[in-house]
Amino acid sequence: MAEPNESVCPYCGVGCGIKYDADRESAVGWKGPVNQKGELCPKGAAAWDVVDHEERLTRPLVRVNGTLVEATWEEAFDRIEREFDRIVADHGPDSVFFFTSSNCTNEENYLLQKTARKLGTNNIDNCARLCHSSTVAAMGDRFGAGAMTNSLEDLMEADVYLVTGANPAEQHPVIFRSYLLPALKSGTKLIHVDPRENPTTKAADVHLPVKPGFDIPLLNAMAAVIVEEGLVDEEFVAERTTGFDELRAYLAELDVDEEADRAGVDPEDLREAARMYGEAGRAAIFTGMGMSQHHCGTDNVQTLINLPLLTGNVGKAGTGVNPLRGQNNVQGAGDVGGLPNVLPGYQQVTDDDARAAVAEVWGFEPPATPGLTEVEATHRFGDDVRAAYVFGENPAVTEPNANHVEAQFEKLDFCVVHDVFPTETAEFADVVLPGSVWAEKSGTVTNTDRQVIRMRQNVEPPGDARTDLDVLREFAQRVAGLDTPETPEGVFDELRAVSPLYVGMSYDGIGTGSQRWPFPEGATEGTAILHTEQFETGSKTAPLRVVEHVDPADPVEDDELVLTTGRVLQHFNSGALTRRSGVLMRMRGEDVLQIHPDDAADRDIEDGDRVRIENDRGTVTVAAEVTPAVRRGTVFTTFHYADPLVNKLTGDALDPTAKIPEYKHSAVRVLVDPANDD
Repeated sequence: MAEPNESVCPYCGVGCGIKYDADRESAVGWKGPVNQKGELCPKGAAAWDVVDHEERLTRPLVRVNGTLVEATWEEAFDRIEREFDRIVADHGPDSVFFFTSSNCTNEENYLLQKTARKLGTNNIDNCARLCHSSTVAAMGDRFGAGAMTNSLEDLMEADVYLVTGANPAEQHPVIFRSYLLPALKSGTKLIHVDPRENPTTKAADVHLPVKPGFDIPLLNAMAAVIVEEGLVDEEFVAERTTGFDELRAYLAELDVDEEADRAGVDPEDLREAARMYGEAGRAAIFTGMGMSQHHCGTDNVQTLINLPLLTGNVGKAGTGVNPLRGQNNVQGAGDVGGLPNVLPGYQQVTDDDARAAVAEVWGFEPPATPGLTEVEATHRFGDDVRAAYVFGENPAVTEPNANHVEAQFEKLDFCVVHDVFPTETAEFADVVLPGSVWAEKSGTVTNTDRQVIRMRQNVEPPGDARTDLDVLREFAQRVAGLDTPETPEGVFDELRAVSPLYVGMSYDGIGTGSQRWPFPEGATEGTAILHTEQFETGSKTAPLRVVEHVDPADPVEDDELVLTTGRVLQHFNSGALTRRSGVLMRMRGEDVLQIHPDDAADRDIEDGDRVRIENDRGTVTVAAEVTPAVRRGTVFTTFHYADPLVNKLTGDALDPTAKIPEYKHSAVRVLVDPANDD
């Protein structure tokens, strides 16, 4: 029997409260710390659909003679234990790789990263690598923390919003409607930087339809206008920054009109946006994957950070740089150490003191060498990496250059997939373990503005399935000889003991509200606005940086267009959950390729035609939507669907700092599909 216990929506990083409603037999909102009126978007309202779906995995599966067949838990874990023992003995602990899940709880991710480190490897990563790792790298470098600098509440005090490479009206609808839109209606101005018009653009005062891959010229030009027109906060720059003279000299040499033209935007619109941002009493930046998913993604965000530092828009209400997180626990999965280079609380694995402090709690010292990132690991499957544990992720769909990724999974000696549905990645598994969905687990997640929120179990897992925490506890004991706390609260207490960010929190303190990191020991509340007196680096100052443009990895030939990708309201990531929702399926329609009328006319494409999108990595066929909403030279489709799988076309060139792939700029040919004539 399901119970109406307060939990958290399993989709985007907003962190809306949801629970089961027996009268409606569906999910409903409760007045949570973020959705304070109990409001939900269509995905949250449909979240119960996956709980009792007929395709749920309910028993373990093991591969016998090439076919996955049902097995007992004992049989499944015996095989996992035997194969992991063999592979580690033959090839060493760095021959295994662990995918943690940004869609699962802090407690679950904490246990899996601890298990990896007990085994002797830092080869652990999650899909935050694919969305905001470059943002985290740049903000961590300059500010000392790679998370939202402000809270959703205080951001309503901004005079201007600069939204770059994000579409919160569709991707984070409760944030947009409940926080941003009320501010806009009260007079806050909105600048939107995006290659296409979308629902967020409808609320914008200025739209800069940047050419994908050319954010740095646009942002440098905005900074040049701010300096040229005397909009610099000289007191803040003098007291809180370094490097201004070098940056000023560099910007003085830029031709704003030329840089705007290179970025594909109107110079006067760019100047208007720069003035609007620079003249504001309080200006806040929101940034998304349109900025981060480039092989120069870290440099993109480094350039962006110059704007708040030049204008004093950091360290006070209504300002800062605020990445909008994708999945409901992208922030938390990184916070608890689900990354190859950091321990819980973003303590570097190379830091001797940090490893020693963690060892006092764990009883063993984690390895000191950073591990492989997610895409680096899949590239080495079959060579350096022989086994993988995939927890709550679907990399066969979500990683770039998907045909290559599938070929790499075939090379593994052994693969475990731990999930709630038979995903595309499970097709490569030797053992499949049934997992638990949001309503079947307890624990915590951390939302996009650093609020830690509790989930409470509404119903037991179906059939022979177990809670994810129970599965991970047995895996830890079997493979690494690791005894772990039995309850989510016990795991959280251990997490607090090793993470300086969470040390002052407690389950009781969170209650049906939230606690925000950093939350020091003995504090009565967390810190809503970061960097007020000093930056999280410990320094009073942050450096201004000169950043040069880097060309996209895929050169575009005369007959090619630039493919960029994104989300739509009714679907989410690989679609493993949303495509099994009856409500959302009825909203879905078919995936389409948005193409500008001039580009369509050049190729004899009419609205509704089936078109082939192709490059050397693969071919995808979809229907064309001819629309001026997308800029000329650029086409857009979503990445939600396994069929057609657009990630066959996306490139896997990596940012040298964050190792994030370049999803947002792929050179493609678009032509009418011959099937239209049949």
